[in-house]
Amino acid sequence: MPDIVVSNADLERRLDTSDEWIVTRTGMRERRYAPPEMAVSDMAVRAAEHALTRAGMSSGDVDCFIVATVTPDYLFPATACLVAHRLGATGKAAFDIEIACSGFVYALSVASGFVRSGIFRRVLIVGADKLSSIVNRDDRGTVILFGDGAGAAIVERTDDDCFLGCSLGADGSNPEVLYIPAGGSRKALDADGIARGDQFVHMLGREIFKSAVNRMIDSSQIALAQAGLKSSDVAWMVPHQANKRIIDAAAKLLAMPAERVLVNVDRFGNTSAASIPIVLSEAVERGLFKDGDVLLMTAFGGGISWGSIVWRWSA
Repeated sequence: MPDIVVSNADLERRLDTSDEWIVTRTGMRERRYAPPEMAVSDMAVRAAEHALTRAGMSSGDVDCFIVATVTPDYLFPATACLVAHRLGATGKAAFDIEIACSGFVYALSVASGFVRSGIFRRVLIVGADKLSSIVNRDDRGTVILFGDGAGAAIVERTDDDCFLGCSLGADGSNPEVLYIPAGGSRKALDADGIARGDQFVHMLGREIFKSAVNRMIDSSQIALAQAGLKSSDVAWMVPHQANKRIIDAAAKLLAMPAERVLVNVDRFGNTSAASIPIVLSEAVERGLFKDGDVLLMTAFGGGISWGSIVWRWSA
């Protein structure tokens, strides 16, 4: 996580908002910002190095590098190429996944497919985003939500398959619900667009809330059915940290007890593709996961996209 802490009080001093209003609607109390000179690849490399150290591996032990991000260093090359190079693994497979907040779930499913099929033995996946670089600091509807960060994991082939079930989905019929209007091939970014703020995230909050809860529940139930399990079999729900109200609503409808739902949105806000691996990392550090625990990872984000994975934790 970057070092710059942006509290609700910081936002309160310059925007028409309050700590109470933000906490009530989002559950967020603070978020982290990367400094201007820190790019996504910088955060991704730190997270990857952390994961490699934990695993007792070097970058040479990894066959493929995947970075899930919507805030890449450049439009191209892929940020994963830069990360692999800086880790000393030039020449290995590397690519990005751009599916916003669902990025880590998508990346984990792709990595697992590579490993299970025998194409690669080990895949390093990173969820990393610098959302402070694409948020209008004067828009209280979005600036209160988003922060920066990165998390990484290494997926390795073993005798026991931990990948129990998965459900992924997307709906591109109404991108205006959550998107950046200009800067792509659909609409170039010009002076008029910059004046309008077309380079920043635009979001329709009410539509997102309803869709997020429904999609997370539906995909979770499908993934659990694939695994032959019920929500009562889940030891830990690991949701994307979009909003505390979304997390609470989804957990309630899935009949997941609050004490079994991992939440850090109060400290980090919504870090997009980074949120689930950051939550996982903190849980590992706290020793929460036991051998054989069933984890339910579920996310929703721009696209509109969603996905859930049921995973058996192996110690």
